[in-house]
Amino acid sequence: MEVNPPKQEHLLALKVMRLTKPTLFTNIPVTCEEKDLPGDLFNQLMRDDPSTVNGAEILMLGEMLTLPQNFGNIFLGETFSSYISVHNDSNQVVKDILVKADLQTSSQRLNLSASNAAVAELKPDCCIDDVIHHEVKEIGTHILVCAVSYTTQGGEKMYFRKFFKFQVLKPLDVKTKFYNAESDLSSVTDEVFLEAQIQNITTSPMFMEKVSLEPSIMYSVTELNSVNQAGECVSTFGSRAYLQPMDTRQYLYCLKPKKEFAEKAGIIKGVTVIGKLDIVWKTNLGERGRLQTSQLQRMAPGYGDVRLSLEAIPDTVNLEEPFHITCKITNCSERTMDLVLEICDTSSVHWCGVSGRQLGKLHPSASLGLALTLLSSVQGLQSVSGLRLTDTFLKRTYEYDDIAQVCVVSSAVKVEN
Repeated sequence: MEVNPPKQEHLLALKVMRLTKPTLFTNIPVTCEEKDLPGDLFNQLMRDDPSTVNGAEILMLGEMLTLPQNFGNIFLGETFSSYISVHNDSNQVVKDILVKADLQTSSQRLNLSASNAAVAELKPDCCIDDVIHHEVKEIGTHILVCAVSYTTQGGEKMYFRKFFKFQVLKPLDVKTKFYNAESDLSSVTDEVFLEAQIQNITTSPMFMEKVSLEPSIMYSVTELNSVNQAGECVSTFGSRAYLQPMDTRQYLYCLKPKKEFAEKAGIIKGVTVIGKLDIVWKTNLGERGRLQTSQLQRMAPGYGDVRLSLEAIPDTVNLEEPFHITCKITNCSERTMDLVLEICDTSSVHWCGVSGRQLGKLHPSASLGLALTLLSSVQGLQSVSGLRLTDTFLKRTYEYDDIAQVCVVSSAVKVEN
């Protein structure tokens, strides 16, 4: 009868522990009213308990620290630290000990060992210790693979490994929005406003240490998250930089194309790289986390071949009184145009001038100013519409309606006695 040999036990023991900060001790207060049978006994016991807060014994939060009792949560952007210990449990000397620690993710396998050199020998009751650190950059399942190889006194080579699986969670929800603005009327380039909405989706408060935008080489950035009060720069979020669980905070940045890129390209077109957000926070007792978004991309607004922008327009005008606006026409194409201006009256706003005016040739990326006069016959908020530009070279007409809105009010009537 054949008997399977017993499974051979290894001479070395492997222990892996995660290194985390301690937490505040919490206790469950037990109290009662003085008229009850225990009287003041429970309250006195709580006052004598060294783990409670003096003067606030009935609060669950204590003033002592306790070591973590479980693996805990790991969030994206935090640093995973682990203590690895290999102990010689036998009574013989073990030689050529090699300890390897790899982190397996869904996309890659990383070697976290501080040294890949083998230890010559390990005496009985001695150990090899190592601490590994890794900034977590992927969400999902991670597997820490610890492998140990060694040689016994008899020359037999031994090998074993252990697996430790943990999940990496998402700490923040980041959403971005772009807004285009024509802030510089003397230039054909526009400012871009970026709104970043950051939500804390963990179960504990976060101290937002830094939220900044690292722009690409094409843009310069101005942060709009502070106000000037009495000569001092004060954050718009107040003195508290804490973000409570499930709370959302909006950050605003203004980006402007650099002069060299604006002059070279005229108008920045198509998809451009804006930059990336750099977010640094701290949780609990100072655990630090950092996230960098991927490069944010923005689709530049399409103006077609000809862009019509407003340089000046009054907010309020009087009924049946002429008012003036100033426009700027920019050739956004790569060819020269010969433009003719036509004006079409609407039911409420009327143009004052001759239609069919020759504007002349306009070269690529060139601009020209245009002063126009209008008159409104209807009160209220009226839309300025009815401009037509025709390129005589290609016989192509560009229509511009709802260019702007003006508030038309009744003119004051002077009453004479």
